[in-house]
Amino acid sequence: MTRKRFEWKLRSRSLTLGDRTLVMGILNITPDSFADGGRYLDPAAAEAAAIQMEAEGADLLDVGGESTRPGSEEISAEEEIRRV
Repeated sequence: MTRKRFEWKLRSRSLTLGDRTLVMGILNITPDSFADGGRYLDPAAAEAAAIQMEAEGADLLDVGGESTRPGSEEISAEEEIRRV
């Protein structure tokens, strides 16, 4: 079965979709992350984790600056941008 190919045009590059299944790394930059307990609040730790995910084969990174866990408090857009 042939898969349909798509080009996702980004600001400085493009990403080919359809040739293979892509892997997305998830990086939570929140103090109350249930997945990692806030381990990546420090920018250097977040950067190191992102580089490690890329080295391990991640094609995309989902960087989250606001918690979505049940009961979490909403933060300002400015705080989310600062974290990310």
